[in-house]
Amino acid sequence: MIYLSIGQLERMLSIPASTLRFWEQEVPLLMPSRTKSGRRNYSLSEVVLIARLKHLALDKKLGLGRAQRILEYELLYQDQELRANIKQLREELFRLLLDCDRWKASLGELIAVSTAESSVKENSVEKNLGKELLDGTDDKELNGFC
Repeated sequence: MIYLSIGQLERMLSIPASTLRFWEQEVPLLMPSRTKSGRRNYSLSEVVLIARLKHLALDKKLGLGRAQRILEYELLYQDQELRANIKQLREELFRLLLDCDRWKASLGELIAVSTAESSVKENSVEKNLGKELLDGTDDKELNGFC
């Protein structure tokens, strides 16, 4: 996983480190992990969140409070949308599994019928061939091929 330091984030997003530290105190969504020495490590998802916060709070001039509420709403809505998508995918997967079971059962039945038919045909051919060889009735026909 890729992590950025506060200095790297400062340069990337053109946000002073002091602003990033202030936002961390004011916005509970921002909780970067820390190294053993206490330095902040920002994950890619936190970088995206901070970039969105910057866009709303500074670029659109909505202020930190409104930007935070918008972010919380977006994350909540996104979470609900993801849950709905997951539910739909699970239902579709279940339908596909049921279809697979039905196809598997149908295929098994077809194979059983086909095997039974082949067995009956083979027995019939063997009986007829044995009968013809014993009778000698078709020796003339076989003469040209043997």
